[in-house]
Amino acid sequence: MTGPGGTLLSSVGLVDHHAHGILTRAPASLDEFRGLFSESPDPRQWPHVATQAAYRRGIAELAEQLGCDPREEAVLEVRLASDPDEYAASLLRATGTEVLLVDDGFPPPGEGPDWRRMGELAGCRSLPVLRLETHDPAEVPSARQEGFAALKTIAAYRGGLRLDDDHPLWAALEANEETGAPLPVQVHCGFGDSDLLLPLSDPGWLAHVYANVYSDLSLTIPHVARPAEAVREALELAPFSKLLYGSDAARTPELYFLAAKRWRDALADVLPELLGLDAEEAARDPARQRGPAVRALTRAPPRRPRRSDRLRRHHVLRGSDARGRPGWHGSSRPPLRHGGGS
Repeated sequence: MTGPGGTLLSSVGLVDHHAHGILTRAPASLDEFRGLFSESPDPRQWPHVATQAAYRRGIAELAEQLGCDPREEAVLEVRLASDPDEYAASLLRATGTEVLLVDDGFPPPGEGPDWRRMGELAGCRSLPVLRLETHDPAEVPSARQEGFAALKTIAAYRGGLRLDDDHPLWAALEANEETGAPLPVQVHCGFGDSDLLLPLSDPGWLAHVYANVYSDLSLTIPHVARPAEAVREALELAPFSKLLYGSDAARTPELYFLAAKRWRDALADVLPELLGLDAEEAARDPARQRGPAVRALTRAPPRRPRRSDRLRRHHVLRGSDARGRPGWHGSSRPPLRHGGGS
């Protein structure tokens, strides 16, 4: 990161409201290492990752951080020669994350550190997010008491934002509302796994229209070579105060580092250009830089929603002619307990 704007934003702690655990098992080959930087599960695709612009840029950024030659072989060599926990911690702590919200549904339990251990590695506060597809709906009413910071669904991710009236997600959302202190809900849609239905999962302008909707770019940031372009496009509609940071990093610690670095770089480039807002103003205003994520974690539970509020929230999903880019945070026909994906 270069320039005074980037340096100043580096000092602002991040709330990563959309993250996952990492895998314990190290990549067994260079191609498997490449595959960690792709959403493709097909090993035949992994050699092609080496020619992707975002990956090649990422290797250079990682090499600078690790102090090795800017070659993928050299980066992998450093990783394999390092203690796994120390390597992961070095990259996670370099993100400057203050709060880490970890989806407990992917990777599956037993394949890597849990949300508590992720916080220890990152040197920050961590909290779990309950993925509805991997839990019994009966667990929703007690989720807050069990320590969960939010709920999450990938229903829209798998089948679009138009949900049938009898979709099981509605019952889970109603159960959350009926607690009187509903948890925020993440609805994962847009860019992601290879089996998504992208034309049916664009949450787009929702953050522009609905007061209870916030958006993030998540996995778009580490997977594109020009993340500033993605931020520019998002800010054409969504207010900056409603654009959250989420890495959607999963399986490998390198993605945590790249997401945070590129997010800050992108903000330093885009904020003065689009908003006339310099990095000093952004860093000074936590409501803009970290948005409602901090407030949601520190404030008292919200009032019990009025019926009109609940109907409005349901309309956001059911009126699915929305268009746009990845993720709304509150953000179809597959069964609710489909547990794969990020």
